[in-house]
Amino acid sequence: MPSFAAIGVPADLVARLSGRGITEPFPIQSATLPDALAGNDICGRAPTGSGKTLAFALAMALRVRSASSRRPRGLILVPTRELAAQVCAELEPLLAARKRSVMAVYGGTGYTAQRQALRRGVDVVVACPGRLEDLVSQGDANLCDVEMVVLDEADRMADMGFLPAVRRLLDATKPQRQTLLFSATLDGEVDAVVRRYQTNPKRHDVVATDAERADVSHLFWHAEAAHRVALTAHLVRSHARVIVFCRTKHGADRLVKQLAATGVGAVAIHGNRSQGQRERALGDFSTGRAQALVATDVVARGIHVDQVPCVVHFDPAADSKDYVHRSGRTGRAGATGTVVSLVGGDQRRAIRALQRDLGLPQLVDQPEAISAAPAGTVHHTPRLDQTERANSVPVVRYASDRSAARRPVSPTRGRRPGGYSAAPLKSAGAGKSFGSGAPRPPDAAKKHPRPRRAERPGR
Repeated sequence: MPSFAAIGVPADLVARLSGRGITEPFPIQSATLPDALAGNDICGRAPTGSGKTLAFALAMALRVRSASSRRPRGLILVPTRELAAQVCAELEPLLAARKRSVMAVYGGTGYTAQRQALRRGVDVVVACPGRLEDLVSQGDANLCDVEMVVLDEADRMADMGFLPAVRRLLDATKPQRQTLLFSATLDGEVDAVVRRYQTNPKRHDVVATDAERADVSHLFWHAEAAHRVALTAHLVRSHARVIVFCRTKHGADRLVKQLAATGVGAVAIHGNRSQGQRERALGDFSTGRAQALVATDVVARGIHVDQVPCVVHFDPAADSKDYVHRSGRTGRAGATGTVVSLVGGDQRRAIRALQRDLGLPQLVDQPEAISAAPAGTVHHTPRLDQTERANSVPVVRYASDRSAARRPVSPTRGRRPGGYSAAPLKSAGAGKSFGSGAPRPPDAAKKHPRPRRAERPGR
């Protein structure tokens, strides 16, 4: 592998990278940097955690010129607020070495500070499309001087419905700009963007090697809803640091409370949280104050935390693409990792299709404690008989009476079959009997809550 100096990075930036412990380029950096520094358009496909952020950050630091008021010279478009903040943090020390400035622009924060910074003049803007469009329409930003554009996670922006805004923003930049596009997939709408907005792009397809793919173990555990919280808590305690994915915002908030009841510190991050809440949650998780980060798919690509040993799909991924992006939070840059999907009986058919798409064995096993399996293997736990399973799977039962504040119910005190508390019911008609003469369980008369929709993308 060539050194950074050998692929065109000047000595001052090489020294900056060495000070951060970065001494050798990753394959995506070696492949794309020479073409980017030569002024060519880049169309790059690379897996999550492959180092593409540093690839375009170095190119931006070396090629972008100084900007005037409200007219940035460089533009990086990303799908989520967290990714915008993290790309900005990656760029800042590199641009500072070249006396250039950078700022992040996204929703969930006030306009005033962003407007003032743009008025003073910012050389590079890292932005989510929605907020940047607002600033452009209000006259706070003008993109006519933008000479270098990066589209990061282009397929995720397509999934979130951002590509119409991306096209409008690209149309507002210089026609002779340099455009660098990075994406995990290059088909469909992303391919249409490549054909319309890039000129003879240099294509680079950097896939994970067999050794890199083998660093993550993929486990699929049978777990009905009543057991998932206990299993998730067990996984968090086993790994000390876990990212857990839920399908809905409500489900993520509920799981945080349920984990807290088992003694596990957890924080939630999703589209309904304010930007301050999201930043605090990431900070608590990054520094170890929280053991689990419970997230939804909308922010799956924006979470970049080093050394996450385990990812849990509390709600299974909707498809293979979501599975790859969620699971990419662990095993980054060649590190080892474990991915556990909790699968209900009614989800097995969908999971088999997902496993088939990913080339994984089509097995769903009974859960057991994670053993110290050799790194570099895609493995599944052996099936357990009923006695072993009862001894190995922790089960937490909760009082169904809302007035009990969901306190854990003692496994021996006043419990009836099905986990209901034997406490007398206070609702009207509690003394009625149904068929066998047994009192109606407290929740039996309640209608099942209407299912929550999966989280919709926001700005």
